[in-house]
Amino acid sequence: MLAVLAPGQGSQKPGFLTPWLALPGAEARLRWWSALAGVDLVHLGTEADAEEIKDTAKTQPLLVAAALLTAEHLPMHDAGVVAGHSVGELAAAALGGVLTPEAAVTLAGIRGREMAAACALEPTGMAAVLGGDPDEVLAAIEAARLYPANRNGAGQVVAAGSLPGLEKLAAEPPARSRIITLKVAGAFHTPYMAPAEEALGAVAAGISPAAPTKILLSNLDGTAVDHGPTMLQRLVRQVTAPVRWDLCMRTLADLGVTAVVELAPAGTLAGLIKRDIKGLEIVQVNTPDDLAAARDAIARHGAAPTHEPHPEFSVVVAAAAGTFAPAADLAEGDEVRAGQAIGAIQTRQGPVEVAAHNAGVLTEWLAHLDDPVAPGQPLARIGGQI
Repeated sequence: MLAVLAPGQGSQKPGFLTPWLALPGAEARLRWWSALAGVDLVHLGTEADAEEIKDTAKTQPLLVAAALLTAEHLPMHDAGVVAGHSVGELAAAALGGVLTPEAAVTLAGIRGREMAAACALEPTGMAAVLGGDPDEVLAAIEAARLYPANRNGAGQVVAAGSLPGLEKLAAEPPARSRIITLKVAGAFHTPYMAPAEEALGAVAAGISPAAPTKILLSNLDGTAVDHGPTMLQRLVRQVTAPVRWDLCMRTLADLGVTAVVELAPAGTLAGLIKRDIKGLEIVQVNTPDDLAAARDAIARHGAAPTHEPHPEFSVVVAAAAGTFAPAADLAEGDEVRAGQAIGAIQTRQGPVEVAAHNAGVLTEWLAHLDDPVAPGQPLARIGGQI
């Protein structure tokens, strides 16, 4: 199985889109998306310097547009899993069929502007904590009255919050850890971004998301989301919620992913995965010259089952890894209401309820009592809308 990944803020490099403009239609596509995002994506991706593309309001739509532009030149129908880091989730949601590319770029423009505005309300920042005992790191972040904004795996946690809190953490670091202050505008993925979440939610409410056509992972908890409106809600919530990329990587391993392709500007996620999951084939797509290797990897590892429903049925899938327990009072042939719990998955963090998104008839159990299941695995088939 192959996963396609979209990177987040911090992965951008000056001029990284320049070689892509040589491809037919690429510049026209970026100019159309520029109109939607409210920024000049062609300038930002080719001529802007490092300082300019560090601006949150500009970086976020630039990264989403770059991932989508890259993916247009790949056989995405053969990719089984998609995921994105932070703002990269918007690109992943488009690649997974939940959003149109136009909606993803538009939301990225709004998200970037509103998060930049929220950063200006109060001085805040972020710092990476490298190494140390995970529990001690989280305790030190809490003691400094900060938030664990990003848990990226591979011994990396990003703390965010007030500047005095960051100074306290730097002065009293956890044992065997190193603190690196990040050059960012503010405390992303914390309650400080609440005004941005509210603004993004107001616009997202006017979008009609579709059901995912691929296994689509969420930064909120690493689970596979098989319901368009739920994914859209999570994309909005993620503005103030921590990025759990560590759990996304765990899900990639649980799914049995054998190769990953990181879209432009690639490198950051490939590095995290290389340190956290051994044995995967990793392809980084930074220029059109890398497309051949990516297509070859997709051809050899792709064509996995997707969430795309059969025209006459909907399929309920597992959102987490664990063991499945169907509802004791539910049998094949029974009617099911939309939102009704049909069972639960026992995970290491506790039970996760499994609900039917559509009303219908439970036509077939696809997993049974105490069966081990992975995120995205089909559990039951619901047919015949009632």
